[in-house]
Amino acid sequence: MKELKEIRINGTDILLEDNLVHSSILPERTSELNRNIIFKGDTVVEGPIYGHRIEVRKGDIDVQGAAFAQNELYVANDATGTINFRKSVGSANSVVSRGAAPVINFHADINAKSVELTNAFVAGSIYADEIVLTNCVVIGGVFATQEIEIRSSMVGTFNAPAVRISGINYLLLPTAFSIEPLIKAEGTRLINLSLADLGDLFKGLPQAPDSGAIEIDLNIDELRSTLADEEVTKTLRSYSVVGKVLAADLLDTDKFQNHFLLTAAALGPQLLRTYDLGPDASGRPSNLSTERIRTFLFDVLGGKIQVQPLSGNFNISDITNR
Repeated sequence: MKELKEIRINGTDILLEDNLVHSSILPERTSELNRNIIFKGDTVVEGPIYGHRIEVRKGDIDVQGAAFAQNELYVANDATGTINFRKSVGSANSVVSRGAAPVINFHADINAKSVELTNAFVAGSIYADEIVLTNCVVIGGVFATQEIEIRSSMVGTFNAPAVRISGINYLLLPTAFSIEPLIKAEGTRLINLSLADLGDLFKGLPQAPDSGAIEIDLNIDELRSTLADEEVTKTLRSYSVVGKVLAADLLDTDKFQNHFLLTAAALGPQLLRTYDLGPDASGRPSNLSTERIRTFLFDVLGGKIQVQPLSGNFNISDITNR
């Protein structure tokens, strides 16, 4: 990759292809506020970027600073390569990536009016008015002021007035929320992984016998709560496995090492070193790099790695004897 000597400007566009940009790409005068940034090939930008529209067409892209698009951040449907946004991404309008081919990683939060992602890994949370996720993994929460649609994805939790889900979906935290009743397609499943032994699965070791996934029955496990003050009364619906988690807390859940795995994914670029979970099945260190965690969680999402169901049985006398 060659060092960028001169930015080629085509009208209001900055075209980047096979470039290394040591500085930021920020407007310096009013006339540059409407400038578009277009990635046409392999590019590394070490600073933050701002554009009226940010478009990724192809190539391995690595934006190491924050990114903000006044109108839209858009990844082309036919884009290829690996795309990394190392810090927060924002847009006054939309963040869109619908293509199935690129490997796209957001290492921090996304904040926009609308977000639509396909095959994306998000280490932080997503905040928007409307959110659509298809085959995505989000370590943090998915929070919308209007509506969320989740299709065959894994998220930490979700909270929105209206939520639609379809396919097989996973929660990493015990509880998720909506205001209106959850709208689900035929055959939809919601599986909670808060008591799964993700640590041993990551290392390729046998899962702990007292660990496992918990399937949420969307018709039975909905809990309605009414929140009220002097002026407003609001009904909140939660989909939770808290009762099972409270019972399992009598066990040693720290040995599952889930919190190390998810924290390492969420902190990502902020960590000064790469940690590991100890030796894996072959005796080698289980390094908690973002790439390895991404691959592991997508393997769980796609069914390549099977999480055993939680048996739900435990003996109180055995626990007290410990």
